[in-house]
Parts: sequence; C-alpha cells; structure tokens
Amino acid sequence: MKLYTYYRSTAAYRVRIALALKNLDCELIPVNLLNGEHKSNAFLKKNPEGLVPVLDTGEYMLSQSMAILEYLEETYPQTALLTGNAADRAFIRSLAQTIASDMHPLNNLRILKYLTGELGLQEEQKLQWYHHWIKSGFTSLEQRLKKSAGTFCVGDALSLADVCLIPQVYNAHRFNCPMDDYPTVNRLNDKCMSLPAFADSAPDRQPDAI
Repeated sequence: MKLYTYYRSTAAYRVRIALALKNLDCELIPVNLLNGEHKSNAFLKKNPEGLVPVLDTGEYMLSQSMAILEYLEETYPQTALLTGNAADRAFIRSLAQTIASDMHPLNNLRILKYLTGELGLQEEQKLQWYHHWIKSGFTSLEQRLKKSAGTFCVGDALSLADVCLIPQVYNAHRFNCPMDDYPTVNRLNDKCMSLPAFADSAPDRQPDAI
C-alpha cells in the first residue's frame, strides 16, 4: 500500500496512526500542500478533490480519512478500533465524527488560508477564529470523555476516537490554544503519545517535516 500524505495534515495523521496500530506496511509518499503539489495534474488523477490523504491499496484509490479508516477496520480487523455492540460502535463513531466533521473542517489549512487570503483577515483574527472553534469542540468533548474514558477515550481499549483525538490536540498546541480546561483530553493525549504507534506517526517524525 501507498499513503499520499502531508506531515501536518490532521486527516493524514489519523490514517498514519491507524496503519501503525494495525502493523500494516505502507509506503508514505509526501505531497507538499504549501507548494501546490496537491493541485498538480498527476495528483488530481489520484484524487480530483486535491486533498490528502489518499490510500493506494494496489487495487483501489481511496480518499477521505474516515472512509479510509473504515476500510482499514473492515479489511484488517486485527487491533480492532471499533469494538463492542452496535451502540458501542456508534458511540465511538460519534466521538470520532465530532472531531473529524465538526472541529477539523473549520480549522484546516485551506480554510485558514481563505480567511487570511480572499477574506483579508489579519493573523490575530485568524487565530481568534481557530481558538473559538477549538474551544467549542473541546468543551463538549471533555464532558463526554469524562463519562466514557478509561485508559483511552472509550474504556480501556484504543478506538477510532483516540485516532481522531490526538491529531486535533496536536493542532491545538500548534496554534497555542489554551488547554487547561480539558484535563481528560490532556490525559488521553499523554497516554496515547506514550505509545509508539502515535509517537512515530506524529508530524515532526515524518520524512517531509520541515
């Protein structure tokens, strides 16, 4: 398999973690989002959206991180990231989607560039936007995790919720978001980052890190 990735991409970070947790061999192919490589004709043939990650399975070219994570879970069930009964799995997906669908899209690179580019916002205004949505998301998430977390987001087993949480915490630290109000989130982040699958997937350990 090949994963087209960018070291700071939150979505690609999720997939790198899942691949590592499942001990899957995958060649990482960096796509530089800053110099427009994702808009090249060669890459657009792989994903017309011009987004990372893209997983080349050798048979399929898959895009959208959550779809890729579900594919990996169904195809490689070892180190299961969706466990329990149907309601348990729905709850795990709910936590994951809170991050992937409600928090991350408002704060990814192309949105932030649009704010300071076409809309002409100043850097301080951009950070206000970022901090507002991070606070909104983590405030509600903290309350849910207080009830569900054990060692990890849902009890004592790793799940897709942890895979989605840790990249979002990385981004919050990167943009200097205050995190003191989220002790459960911070505890879970510390625990996950002590594991090789999470630490080795971190942006600063990627071959294209600059």
